[in-house]
Amino acid sequence: MAKRVYEVWKGSNKFFLGGRLIFGPDARSLIVTLLLIIAPVIIFCVFVGRHLRHKFSAYNAGYAILVVAIVFTIYVLVLLLLTSAQDPGIVPRNLHPPEEEFRYDMSTSVEIGGRQTPSLQFPRTKEVVVNGMPVRVKYCDTCMLYRPPRCSHCSICNNCVERFDHHCPWVGQCIGLRNYRYFFLFVSSSTLLCIYVFAMSALYIKFVMDDHHGTVWMAMRESPPSVILMVYCFISLWFVGGLTGFHLYLIGTNQTTYENFRYRADNRVNVYDRGCSNNFIEVFCKKTRPSRNKFRSHVQEEPQRPPPQLSTRDPQMEDAREDRRMKVEDDLELGGDLLKISQRHNNIENIEADIRSRGSDSGPHNNSVEADSVLGSDRRPPTVRSISDGRHSSWGRSQSWEIAPEIHGTNSNLAESRGYGAP
Repeated sequence: MAKRVYEVWKGSNKFFLGGRLIFGPDARSLIVTLLLIIAPVIIFCVFVGRHLRHKFSAYNAGYAILVVAIVFTIYVLVLLLLTSAQDPGIVPRNLHPPEEEFRYDMSTSVEIGGRQTPSLQFPRTKEVVVNGMPVRVKYCDTCMLYRPPRCSHCSICNNCVERFDHHCPWVGQCIGLRNYRYFFLFVSSSTLLCIYVFAMSALYIKFVMDDHHGTVWMAMRESPPSVILMVYCFISLWFVGGLTGFHLYLIGTNQTTYENFRYRADNRVNVYDRGCSNNFIEVFCKKTRPSRNKFRSHVQEEPQRPPPQLSTRDPQMEDAREDRRMKVEDDLELGGDLLKISQRHNNIENIEADIRSRGSDSGPHNNSVEADSVLGSDRRPPTVRSISDGRHSSWGRSQSWEIAPEIHGTNSNLAESRGYGAP
């Protein structure tokens, strides 16, 4: 039976409920986030809200304090689930690089078997037009695609994500095109929840002061949970409140966290800014784009594709290959001739040295006889044939080779020795 897409997924994501829920690799951090939200609310309902319900006896309005806290907490948890358990905008990977972008580069050819083969080049970037302005997009080697504008590859999830904002460890998921709206609502709602709990805890301390006609310190000693909740909410407000304000600025200027931190010092023109009101409409009013990945669909086997080849024969490339082949043959022939010359030169030097070493022991006539016996019938001086058989050597030298002066000197000495020993 064919496997489903989520079962062979190449990213680092974790799937639950048969591929219906997708989380990041650090999904366990959600447990900490849930505890940080649920635990304070439970403490508030038990030690603060339960007593406040009697302070508003008219129409049982005090129960509204508990209901608001519980309902608002559920709303925050739903936003957290929508942020962390859905596709953030993952771009599907390609099984093969886009062949229409291939090109052959002769300048960076590779030598294989004595021949120069053109290497296959792939442009790392290309330009696209966004709102009438050119934008450079990069090629992703992992996903084998050109990333769309504002897309980036998350090293934690190992996926290319559209309109990548950042990877949030508190929700265990990338924040991108499809879940950024829910992420902002989650952060801003958490800010409001902190303000609500802080305000109700301070109100309860005020009621304790009025009931006991005491000071603030006495009221705080009477209700330690209220003090703990106020301190906790105050600290949390610096985090979620500051994050809410920062993302309000990003939405108003149509930026992402990634773009703001990376291109802040470049003073680039923001081609995506469409005005403050239009930027807010784009984030909150546009319909969420459906996922480009069908995680529950069955994987379809794709047949093996042959490697990309040149569609037409290039005459210049064929001429270049022929010239390289002729160059190799000429160089090999030239090397063989040089080797023969070197060997013959060495033989003549050895003969001359042998004759000189024996000259002191015997007369010149014997030397001539020995030289004739060694040389045999080879009495002609060595010559080197021309290697220019209508082909041009790649070394760029002349077409004929002259014998070195040392060889001429050796031949003359041999001739003199023969003439001296003649009757």
